[in-house]
Amino acid sequence: MTKFTRRTVLASMGAALATPALLSLAHAAEVTLRLHHFLPGVAPMHTRFFEPWAAELAEASNGAIKVQIFPSMQLGGKPPQLADQTRQGICDIAWTLPVYTPDRFPVAETMSNPFMVTNAEASSVALHTLMDEFGEGEYRGMKPLAFHTHDGGKLHTRDAPVTSEADLEGLKLRAPNQATGQMLTALGAEVVFFPVTDMVVGLSNGVIDGCCLPYEVVPAFKLQELTSYSAEPAPGARGLYANTFALVMNQRKFDGLSDDVKGVIEAASGMELSRRIGRQFDEFEAFGRSMVEKQGNEIAEIPAAEIARWQEAAKPVHDAWIEKLSAAGHDGAAIMARANELLDAG
Repeated sequence: MTKFTRRTVLASMGAALATPALLSLAHAAEVTLRLHHFLPGVAPMHTRFFEPWAAELAEASNGAIKVQIFPSMQLGGKPPQLADQTRQGICDIAWTLPVYTPDRFPVAETMSNPFMVTNAEASSVALHTLMDEFGEGEYRGMKPLAFHTHDGGKLHTRDAPVTSEADLEGLKLRAPNQATGQMLTALGAEVVFFPVTDMVVGLSNGVIDGCCLPYEVVPAFKLQELTSYSAEPAPGARGLYANTFALVMNQRKFDGLSDDVKGVIEAASGMELSRRIGRQFDEFEAFGRSMVEKQGNEIAEIPAAEIARWQEAAKPVHDAWIEKLSAAGHDGAAIMARANELLDAG
């Protein structure tokens, strides 16, 4: 393999390879990494992050790293199994949600509670910082590469907009996670849980009246065609919720790599990768919203005073989460306080 230094790696990754050096020789891949995720191959996360990131790793390593991407759970299993698939070596890298295995990664799941998001970039930096400070060892057998969130969720419904607690009464909603589901239940909604990949069927056959999701999900599942109304918090308010995500690698696979290849992966991961993914999710959010507008769907605003009432309804959910963290051996109050501090500072 052609020798490359950490200095050249950092230089090439620093600007996302905006001006990559042309390679004069083709190099056979020294290591092939299988990356597994649950979204379809047309999703922005696949086309605008995973594919470019794989190309950057290949470029920065002079062809020593090849990433094979398997969308739509093509390696088998269900989305909640992605973390275990990584730990067991079924795949080498996976993009997964802590909420798909509730309570297993409680620190990483903390910011999936209601109203724990501003925008995706700032919230992703806050999450990564929180994991650095409190989450060491939570992903045993896996090497975390990045932690991030999406932008705040909105309420997408088929028959009428939701701008008040009264509008939620009896509404059948797919909740994005247990904590948000508890808040929506307290506000009068009838909540169901299933992976986002099953949402299309639920909306099509009338099992649910709507869902709570960010706009970035809209294009991948044609949500603008399945619903007619979207409702978002008034400007300046925190988002209704944001799920947290982890990009993780099999630790044994990483440990077995050469130092040079490890250096490329290290330079392409960490806080700046979390920030980058968050920034891209803010871009995905804007694009998804434009699809809703293009469809002619109504976008309503949830007044700030109403959001304040919903935040009060979420306080018992937060208190229960603090107890859950403490029962797991953490300082739950400190983690929740630090998360809020980071979000307010962002």
